[in-house]
Formats: sequence, structure tokens, C-alpha cells
Amino acid sequence: MAAVRACGFIVFRRLARSTPPPNNIEYLLLQTSYGEHHWTPPKGHVDPGEDDLTTALRETQEEAGLEAKHLRVVEDFAKELRYEVRGKPKEVLYWLAELRDPEATVTLSEEHQDYRWAPLEEACSLAQYKDLQDTLKAAQKHLT
Repeated sequence: MAAVRACGFIVFRRLARSTPPPNNIEYLLLQTSYGEHHWTPPKGHVDPGEDDLTTALRETQEEAGLEAKHLRVVEDFAKELRYEVRGKPKEVLYWLAELRDPEATVTLSEEHQDYRWAPLEEACSLAQYKDLQDTLKAAQKHLT
């Protein structure tokens, strides 16, 4: 059985405050408006004929209102998570992308009810899954 494939971005922003790294880095998490209302970076299923990066950009625009021009993709970071959803295998590929303008507006789709910019520790407590927490920590390590 082929795994369901999804792609997205771990979107982060660096605050202009005088706080030195890593404390000036915040991650964008979206809270789903369905199911257990879990928190996740913007991501979604790959459409037929679509490449992974195109999916990540499309889903980030659909779910958070952030377009490719708002993001600077970190070229040398990608993490693939594998887990099961309702007994079916799922693969999620995340890239890391910096929000060019830390003040850019996030616009949610109907799939989500809330969003939060959170520093690593808070982001990890919102993201309940260990592999997502590990991915956030790896992103933080990569950036600092």
C-alpha cells in the first residue's frame, strides 16, 4: 500500500528584538479546526503530477496565506517523517522556510482555527508528536 504523501514548511521568523539567537526565532504552528485540534506546521497532500516543493508552497499559501515571495527556503534542510494515520502509512516532508517580513499577516483557511508564533520550547509543547518535536529541534540546531 502506497503511503499518503504530504509536504509542507516549517516556517520561522527572526524577531528584530535585541534578543540574540536562538531566542529570537519563532515557529509558525496552525491549530486544526477538526479532529483533536492538533498543532502542526502548514502542510498538505501532494496533488497528482505535482512535485513536493510545489505542494509545500501551495499548501502554505492555502493554509496560512503566505506565498512563495514571502518565504526564503533554507536550501540544505529537509526532514521526512513517517507515521500511521488511522492505520495507513503517511510520509510528510518538511522544508525550512524563513518569513522574509516578520510582520507579514497569516491568513488561515477553514482547515484551521488558530495559529501561533512560538519559540522552540513552546512550539514543542504544542506539537504533541515526538517526531515533529525532533524536527523542530533539528531546525533550531540548523539555524543557530
